[in-house]
Amino acid sequence: MTQASIHVAVIGAGPAGLSAAEILAEAGLRVTVIERMPSPARKLLIAGRGGLNLTHSEPLERFLARYAPPARCLDAAIRAFPPQSLRDWCEALGQPTFVGSSGRVFPQAFKASPLLRAWLSRLDRLGVRLRTRTRWTGWGDDGALALTGEHGPDTLRAEATVLALGGASWPRLGSDGAWVPVLEEEGIAVNPLRPANAGFTADWSPVFAERFAGAPLKRVALRLGAAQVRGEAVITREGIEGGAVYALSRPIREAIEAQGEVSVDLDLRPDLDTATLTRRLAGARPKESRATVLRKAAGLSPPAAGLLREALRDLPADPASLAALIKAVPLRLTGLRPIERAISTAGGVAFADLDDRFMVRARPGTFLAGEMLDWEAPTGGYLLQASFASGRAAAKGVLDWLGEP
Repeated sequence: MTQASIHVAVIGAGPAGLSAAEILAEAGLRVTVIERMPSPARKLLIAGRGGLNLTHSEPLERFLARYAPPARCLDAAIRAFPPQSLRDWCEALGQPTFVGSSGRVFPQAFKASPLLRAWLSRLDRLGVRLRTRTRWTGWGDDGALALTGEHGPDTLRAEATVLALGGASWPRLGSDGAWVPVLEEEGIAVNPLRPANAGFTADWSPVFAERFAGAPLKRVALRLGAAQVRGEAVITREGIEGGAVYALSRPIREAIEAQGEVSVDLDLRPDLDTATLTRRLAGARPKESRATVLRKAAGLSPPAAGLLREALRDLPADPASLAALIKAVPLRLTGLRPIERAISTAGGVAFADLDDRFMVRARPGTFLAGEMLDWEAPTGGYLLQASFASGRAAAKGVLDWLGEP
């Protein structure tokens, strides 16, 4: 059988699936990408609407440590296609990148659409066939892929298949987790899909929720145990979300799952130590109102001051006690926001069910990539980097498996 006669199906046209398709087509194989949505990579486009954060520029070992679980199952894939390789790939598409002040990497065009257009053009030149509005529903008795689309049920035969169907966050963009029962029926264990990089619920008072829903908390720090993250957060009507929250979402989620709720500390002035803050509060004019003291001496925004009163209705008059509260506002988180509102997904097929080539042990010839696998990472470029890298790794696994005697 010649390379050109070998047909590989890729199910899912997100970054992981398109990455796999590119590697396979470059190797001379016939590739069909199946996508249930009307167009590819919709989540990528939405993620890039405010600036496409492709990856991060920090040293590789620190970069790799951002991923969970700690078994570091993605290490080999990312080492084979590290952040610099992703930047070089973008450059080759005519989309150079730059490093922002936070170390995050963006295309110079900033948006996702120019990069995606260039990528799809390359895939088209490589002969990749994109079939949209078509859902994969499993395998037939003869091993063919079972599909359903605008014209009803259909089948597709392929010598190998890469599944890159995403998790279950943002289902309106394509990743709805419908693949879970399909794999489970095949005897493939799937760890429950859970929200990652998501917000949490808090029992705000009605007045606070009404007044401050949507208000930002800038330059704060969130602490849970020994872990502390600086960043920003946003108060929602139901609770709290934002970058600092997402960075600790895994331990917060695990604590809530184990205990039903968790208390985290919110430092409203991480740039000031407690002694300095105490001096500033002690220096306030005697006749100033408490709101004025919090605004002028402590430098708190109205939402931050409101959080203080949510934690303790009668604020301490003693400057040292008030400073201590500002540095560690207890925030009681009672639940998780729905997975449909999460940025990414935790859970999925365990790496133990795959071989080193990303092939499902229970179903030879089927390879997995992207968020279908049980890993998670914070925002900041880590999610996309792993999707690109695992898609390429799965494709190279296909080539290795097809090359076996």
